[in-house]
Amino acid sequence: MVNTRIQTQDLNLWFGKQQVLHNVNLPIYDKMVTAIIGPSGCGKSTLLRCFNRMNDLIPETKIEGKITLGEQNIYCSKTDVTKIRAKVGMVFQKPNPFPKSIYNNVAFGLVIQGRHSKCDIHGRVEESLRAAWLWDEVKDRLHTPAMALSGGQQQRLCIARALANNPEVLLLDEPTSALDPQSTAKIEELCLELKKSVSILIVTHNIAQAGRISDYTAFMYLGQLVEFDVTEKMFTVPKDKRTEAYLTGVFG
Repeated sequence: MVNTRIQTQDLNLWFGKQQVLHNVNLPIYDKMVTAIIGPSGCGKSTLLRCFNRMNDLIPETKIEGKITLGEQNIYCSKTDVTKIRAKVGMVFQKPNPFPKSIYNNVAFGLVIQGRHSKCDIHGRVEESLRAAWLWDEVKDRLHTPAMALSGGQQQRLCIARALANNPEVLLLDEPTSALDPQSTAKIEELCLELKKSVSILIVTHNIAQAGRISDYTAFMYLGQLVEFDVTEKMFTVPKDKRTEAYLTGVFG
């Protein structure tokens, strides 16, 4: 039986007077990779940012509906947003390491929480870098600037930074769009390994990438969730003509 880790219920979102998301009901299953696909401007990244309340930072944002993480409604007025963002980590389209050392990038969230000993932080930094397949490449230069890493290494560092907080869900917003094919392949392989311990939700423009790494796929169009199914099933026999048209390149 597949367990649901996070769920949207009748989710609507407006930026000012413009409604961007319309009645989205989407389950994110535990220890699975779920891909969100769809043409530019369809609301993919906006939906992704709902899961860790990043849209709260945009003025005149209005949200209706529910998102539950386990039993918790993350949009409840009593919710500690900082804790939600620790439980739901995020990696953006372009690598965005902090202007700090490799070590301090990964340790940043732990230090901010102030609940960890130096020994514990050292252990979590190494564990997270190993989980992101970066440890062997940087173990001898942990205190050098993160900005000196290659693009692919920087993106894996950002994944390690998110993993350091032991998240339940990892959000990836087109994490390979700025990377070369070799770095892209490494991130894709990494996702397949990471799903053993964390639920992954990835926004991608790359239909082939969704086919390679996701267990489930959600197709969005004009702010609506048109179809959600097992990836292999959707890619083989889509239920909606719009999904079929997108997958076959009629529009995109």
